[in-house]
Amino acid sequence: MDVERRNNVTVTGNPQGPTVVLAHGFGCDQNMWRLTVPALVKDYRVVLFDYVGSGRADSSAFSEDRYASLDGYARDVVEVCDALDIHDAAFVGHSVSAMTGVLAAGMAPERIGALVMVAPSPRYIDDDGYRGGFSPEDIEELLASLESNYLGWSAAMAPVIMGNAERPELGEELTNSFCATDPDMARVFARTTFLSDSRDDLKSVNVPTLVLECTQDVIAPRDVGAFVHQSIPGSKLVTLDATGHCPHLSAPEATNEAITAFLASLR
Repeated sequence: MDVERRNNVTVTGNPQGPTVVLAHGFGCDQNMWRLTVPALVKDYRVVLFDYVGSGRADSSAFSEDRYASLDGYARDVVEVCDALDIHDAAFVGHSVSAMTGVLAAGMAPERIGALVMVAPSPRYIDDDGYRGGFSPEDIEELLASLESNYLGWSAAMAPVIMGNAERPELGEELTNSFCATDPDMARVFARTTFLSDSRDDLKSVNVPTLVLECTQDVIAPRDVGAFVHQSIPGSKLVTLDATGHCPHLSAPEATNEAITAFLASLR
């Protein structure tokens, strides 16, 4: 299959500049980066895509077996990079895609030379000595609700995830994005996301890494940002003056400033 068509790949920006790959999170698509792209296109070649099962990717390529683990999504990333012959890209991953980027960098280190992790979480469930933000019962209840009434779950959860009460239109946008996703595919992605544990993978990261967290985020609390930062030697942690789990939409100026400053430091 044509990978570029499969993943609805978009390439824009400066063809002579370093490559930046933007990867969306659960329930989203590449359009969620629309406020970030303008800050990058002058100096960077910008690559966007949709994971299979999301956005306008080819849904016929969906395989529950493949996407039942984060490795399947990481393989999407590697295959997109292979198709475009990308080398030493800066991979910007939002939410679960931050960990997908870690896995992809491990699979194809020649393709990814830096990581920007936007509101990352290597594990959402609390563990001994680790606060992920959710109890096992919380996650099972969340997944049961999603599987029994996906549209209702989306309408209830999207505004909570967005976390910006002053701008309800952002919650509505995320609700619409969730609702546009096939419920069966969303169920698989949700289980893969919320039951994942990638803490050990952080130790293998050996590329420049920026960790972006928000002051208030119910999905990835600041304890998680601190854990990710401490687990990746030499990483930089920036706390954005933003609430919610999607700072690239709710606080685009601060998010873009942090990302572009980090990218400039790599050149």
